Amino acid sequence: MDASVAAKWLLPEIHSEAAHRLLGGGRKLLAPDLLGAEVGNVLWKRWRRGELTAETVAAMLRDFRRLPLTLFPSDLLFEAAWEIAHALRRSFYDSLYLALAMSYRCPLVTADLKLWNALRGGPKGPLLLWVEDLP
Repeated sequence: MDASVAAKWLLPEIHSEAAHRLLGGGRKLLAPDLLGAEVGNVLWKRWRRGELTAETVAAMLRDFRRLPLTLFPSDLLFEAAWEIAHALRRSFYDSLYLALAMSYRCPLVTADLKLWNALRGGPKGPLLLWVEDLP
């Protein structure tokens, strides 16, 4: 799963209920280790806009650390991620998630509509799983 899904575990947003289904069912949840930084940045932006207090953000970050995630070292994905970023004109961040999904032959669950729309009809489309399509 990518950061668009992980953020929904902490913040009540559209697709949050679907994202929570990922946490059940005994699934192994993999993500590049940049996931924490991306989620932290989402929370920081909410704090900057006055939507969250500093204390709430700190509590959410503690909650995030307790989630059943397996984080994979991003630097081991750099070569594959660059190939994807270069070929598909996607951000290096998105490409790290795609590279991990490819290496483990598992779907990349996303709630990122721009990513979903850009890739779903192309060669990497079968790797993507829209968050609302989770069983």
